[in-house]
Amino acid sequence: MWSSWSTATGVEVQLRSRPFRAAHLVAVALVTTPSSLGSAPQTDASTSEMAALLRERAAAVDPMRVLAPLNQSRADVLEERLRSAVSIADRLVLRADHASELLKAGRVQASLDALAALQEDLEENAPAIWPAHRNAVFLARAIAYLRMGEEQNCQHQPNKDRCLFPVRDGGVHENREGATRAAEILGGILEEEPDDVQVRWLLNVTSMLLGTYPEGVPPAQLIPPETFESDYPLPRFENVAATAGVDYYALAGGAVLDDFDNDGRLDLMVSSSGLLDQARLYWNRGDGRFEDRTDRAGLTGEVGGLNMIHADYDNDGFVDVLILRGGWMGSEGRFPMSLLKNRGDGTFTDVTRAAGLLRLAPTQTAAWLDYDGDGWLDLFVGNETEPGGTEFPCELYRNRGDGTFEDVASRAGVDLARFVKAVVSGDFDNDGRPDLYLSVAGDRNVLLRNDGPSGDGGGWRFTDVAGAAGVTEPILGFAAFFFDYDNDGWEDLFVAGFSLYFGSTMATDVATDYLGLPTQAERGRLYRNRGDGTFEDVTKAANLYKVVPAMGLNFGDLDGDGWLDFYLGTGNPQFSTLIPNRMFRNDEGRSFQDVTSAGGFGHLQKGHGVCFGDVDGDGDQDVFEQMGGAYQADLAYSALYLNPGNENRWLTLELEGVRTNRKAIGARIEVALEAEGGPRSLHRTVGSGGSFGASPLRQEIGLGDARRIESVEIFWPVTGATQTVRGLELDRHYRIREGVDDATLVEP
Repeated sequence: MWSSWSTATGVEVQLRSRPFRAAHLVAVALVTTPSSLGSAPQTDASTSEMAALLRERAAAVDPMRVLAPLNQSRADVLEERLRSAVSIADRLVLRADHASELLKAGRVQASLDALAALQEDLEENAPAIWPAHRNAVFLARAIAYLRMGEEQNCQHQPNKDRCLFPVRDGGVHENREGATRAAEILGGILEEEPDDVQVRWLLNVTSMLLGTYPEGVPPAQLIPPETFESDYPLPRFENVAATAGVDYYALAGGAVLDDFDNDGRLDLMVSSSGLLDQARLYWNRGDGRFEDRTDRAGLTGEVGGLNMIHADYDNDGFVDVLILRGGWMGSEGRFPMSLLKNRGDGTFTDVTRAAGLLRLAPTQTAAWLDYDGDGWLDLFVGNETEPGGTEFPCELYRNRGDGTFEDVASRAGVDLARFVKAVVSGDFDNDGRPDLYLSVAGDRNVLLRNDGPSGDGGGWRFTDVAGAAGVTEPILGFAAFFFDYDNDGWEDLFVAGFSLYFGSTMATDVATDYLGLPTQAERGRLYRNRGDGTFEDVTKAANLYKVVPAMGLNFGDLDGDGWLDFYLGTGNPQFSTLIPNRMFRNDEGRSFQDVTSAGGFGHLQKGHGVCFGDVDGDGDQDVFEQMGGAYQADLAYSALYLNPGNENRWLTLELEGVRTNRKAIGARIEVALEAEGGPRSLHRTVGSGGSFGASPLRQEIGLGDARRIESVEIFWPVTGATQTVRGLELDRHYRIREGVDDATLVEP
């Protein structure tokens, strides 16, 4: 008897067993055709050199040693093996795997044909086990039909409502074949297995896609509409990505939202994890639209990248970008990072080799910080080491101040060989030195306290204090960020959960949680900083004890009330993972309210790079999300959710460091207000936010019902000085230079 596990579309068709590995649960970036590069404009020699290296590394990837990047290539190999299979057992396993890879490659009808062949083979040659595997094969077929519906509607006929959960209005499928056939199959499975939560969830989603929810779902299987109601009546944010020209059609990737040319408007850079997918630069025209300036910016050939982060590493006043590659690929992920220097004239050049950052290792996460307080930003890179696999230790690159870096990870005691999925920096103990938090898949998380210089000439050192601080969980986690959610001046910490326990699926876990049923799935953690070096787990008290498996995430202020909210981009590679991305509003530092449905944020496609920023210059924050999955066919359009506005006041601050790094990363801000309810203070730290998606470094601060700004105090970490600025007006954008007490008004 086989105990098997072969997935067609992420559904376990049980034909063989494989050892559990965390890497099996989430696939990696995918490759598209080289035609995505388009025409090749003139680029710098160093950028062309990087482009050649990236093509070389992509060509060297073995499609059978990675989970997702080369699904069509994997399907071809499996088809060849299938032709020569001798035993029935081998043939059945290969048929299931082949059907799975065909669907991942976008060949829906071929996958359906392969599943039909698998069923026929089972019925004729293994009739004793067919009943045990029948519903798994049927479910794989249903998910293939759901993919057909997604491709025909969400991908080929997109609109602002497509794939938004709960599905309504324009989100209902016009081409109904896929969802109709899926609903028939799912209903049949539930007649035999009425307690299958995943199938129940998918049937409810499918009914929404057909416009028949809730009446079209049998009462016993209905998930009531009130299950998805929001906790607060947030106004709806409309997805304007298409009209704004930023509906980037891609796989999983990163996003940076910031002002690359210092014209006062927020631009956008995005990446896609397809090994030959071109990164894109969208320039903000100031009229509600963006212009693709990728070629003009000299970025042609900068391909791939599951994530990207930004900073002004050379203190020239222009933000630079770091693209991260190779995540989830194990030893096949020997890809370089790319450090893209912003030359200030609308163009970028790849300076990775010249800066001393050229190395080949798998990563999707890094953080900029000035760990040694010399005014130059250093770089920590969280690499991925699989248990029992090739070691890729983490790296800490010290900025020499001359445009080059040196790796001091070993001397600093941070050369950890872990499967790092997030790294974020924050000064958790308010001692003026930035610390590091590492989310580690399948192991205790790490909080690296910056201890300063060792005193013996050995340089600066870090100590892991996660256990003593109480922040080692979740064990199966992913993205993370520091933020001061309760405005008390101490950095708190959120870490997203991301797990499938063996034998489950992510859709099952999320549906089970929505239904209020017990589940073993990992949950995120909200840790409140006690101010004494320790944290309190307030997840339950804050109404966040939920199963929300998040990859991308970031925080901002949706309604300008001065309390930081956050958005979680959910998903995993499985096509069955049709679950909404989730938005949570901060209820005055007491708890968080789910506003996903009210605000229109519940996208069913996989969510990755998340950015909060005022893209239209009206004083409130909009939300951009880079969308897309891991499998070759799982492309999606990015979303730009336009803020409908509110009556709250606002203040935007651009800090300019002199002894502190130029963009003031790590500087702390306190805004003292006279408000309707009396005096209040707001606290912010300059940075890009979460570990997957990068918001602007300028601080866009909602002031709620403020009557007057009493003062702005800025703590500059290099000098340790606190600078006080007065006389600022409400609803204005200012630039403040370190050591200069008068702010400069930035005209719109």
